[in-house]
Amino acid sequence: MGLGDKIHNAAERLHGKGTKAAGEVSGNDRMRAEGKARAVRADLKQAGEKIRHAFKRH
Repeated sequence: MGLGDKIHNAAERLHGKGTKAAGEVSGNDRMRAEGKARAVRADLKQAGEKIRHAFKRH
């Protein structure tokens, strides 16, 4: 797992959280759901990278 992947996933997660918060403030359910999905997708990518890295070591 490279540093670039970590940074990209963290930025994607923050973007998702920001979009979710904006949706909550504005009352826009679609924006809130999109932000939540983006944050979850970034978390899953990060987990996949960690698993791939663990198998790469052995």
